[in-house]
Order: sequence, then C-alpha cells, then structure tokens
Amino acid sequence: LDMRMDTDQEMMAFSLINNISLKELVKILKFYGEERWSLRIAKRIVNIRKKREIRTTKELAEIVKSAIPLSYQSQRIHPATKTFQALRIVVNKELYALKIALKDAIELLKVKGRLCVVSFHSLEDRIVKNIFNSYKKGCICPPRIPTCICGKKKVIKILTKKPIVPSHKEIEINPRSRSAKLRVAEKIA
Repeated sequence: LDMRMDTDQEMMAFSLINNISLKELVKILKFYGEERWSLRIAKRIVNIRKKREIRTTKELAEIVKSAIPLSYQSQRIHPATKTFQALRIVVNKELYALKIALKDAIELLKVKGRLCVVSFHSLEDRIVKNIFNSYKKGCICPPRIPTCICGKKKVIKILTKKPIVPSHKEIEINPRSRSAKLRVAEKIA
C-alpha cells in the first residue's frame, strides 16, 4: 500500500488507511474518489484495521469490494478503483501539482503556442477548465468604471469549448481511453 510517485516522500497509502479517522477517510473517499459508498467502505476499513493492519493493495481491494453491494458493482471497472484513485491523489498531492503545472505551462508558452491537456477524471477536468477560464478572462473591473484599472489581460483563447472525448471506436480499441477528456488552449499574449 504505497502509491507514492516520489519514493522520497514519507506519506504512503498504508499510513492513511491504517491511521486516519473514519471521518477523514470518508471525506477523502467522497471528495477525491467521488465514491458513492464512501461511508460503507470507510467503516469496513476501520473495523478491519481494529483487528489487524491492512498491508497490501490486494487486501484493501477485497475489503472495498466486500463493502459495496454486489448489485452496484460495475462489470467495467473494479469496485476499488475510486478508492485507489482517492488515495493516490491524496498521497501524491496530485490536484495541487496539476494546478501548479498548468499555471507554469501557460506562463512558459510562447505566443501562438498551444497547451493540450488530457484529464482522466472529473476533478482533474474541472481544474483544467477553471484555470483555462481564469486565463481567458481579460479586464475584471466593474462595468461602472469607464477605463480599465486592473490591468488584467487575456492570456489564452480556449480552442475547445467542450472537451474532446474518445469515439466509440477508439474506446473499443483502447478501453482505458473511456474517461479521457482533451482541452486545448492557445496563448495570445
């Protein structure tokens, strides 16, 4: 139960699963995993870790699977996918890193340079959309002020009003592409 992208960092999924409170675990699973069954899963994890440490991803996957009613388990994805997503995001501070990387990438682009971003879940896509929109806006002065005093300029134009998603044929060829969303922006200033 590691899930670290940087093995020099201390926090691992193991310590999260075995140490944080029920309330915190529910919050992580609900927010970062968008997990409908977050409370049931968290309760099951807490009950099991009272008896023994949860040591492996296989163990955790089985615990999560046992917490989700069979009738709600998808045939397409493993029942623990959202739980693992949530833990990985928290362990690696992925959403924070994405925000920093996007802002840096926009700043580093030359005029007419394009930034293409593929996201794989709604949390990432929302961040990309919001950052693109914030750089797309020009003046933010109130309408009653006749001339701009904020000095804010449009930095990019968004080339994809809606994200580009894979076709049915592409998903057949590459099932992992099913959740991919592509957004593109071009630097204008």
